[in-house]
Amino acid sequence: MRIEIAGENALIIYFGEDTDPHTSAKVQRAVTILETEMADKLIDMVPSYASLLVIYDQLTCDHLEIQAMLQNILTQLESAPQAKGTLITLPAYYSTESGPDLENLAQRANLSIDEVIQIHSQTEYRVYAIGFAPGFAYLGEVDPRIAAPRLSTPRQKVPKGSVAIADQQTAVYPAVSPGGWNLIGLCPTPMFDPNKKPTMPVQVGDRIRFEPISRTQYLALGGEL
Repeated sequence: MRIEIAGENALIIYFGEDTDPHTSAKVQRAVTILETEMADKLIDMVPSYASLLVIYDQLTCDHLEIQAMLQNILTQLESAPQAKGTLITLPAYYSTESGPDLENLAQRANLSIDEVIQIHSQTEYRVYAIGFAPGFAYLGEVDPRIAAPRLSTPRQKVPKGSVAIADQQTAVYPAVSPGGWNLIGLCPTPMFDPNKKPTMPVQVGDRIRFEPISRTQYLALGGEL
């Protein structure tokens, strides 16, 4: 673990080089500890795959003080309770109508469409990071049987709610945006709403499962085609 300067009032803590559940759990434990021990000195924390950006209030402490405090507090990391995160179920309407890459992905994997849906929906994913766009949660790990590289030519417009796969990650697009991931379905759950608190239904460290729903259920939940 190492701590480096990331701005005039920010430090970044690196917990390792690998992206795996063990390292991600360390990041989440650090968030929990720092929220408890340093809440009055922090402006924000941004967890990622194997790092944690800490933004602090310069009116309450300086760079040397905050670094010493972080080093001292993080010695508790190994003995801190394991953070399992909340298990969240996201509905997903899987079909060739809602997922234009579903058939190609199935053919590439030498599987049926139903098998791809079953594999994707029966896997429990961890939220490793949130980025690219507000509410875009990077989830892993996708079963190797249905892992697929990004499209060679990204789409200019990916529909809001698209459930997608890229390599061994999966995600739900929170808004209409460009994107090169393989689209396999649609999720009616809003992934970001600036008018709600919390603004996102998931956070780093949470566990996600997808639940297959029908077209009728998808529309009844507010989904759009």
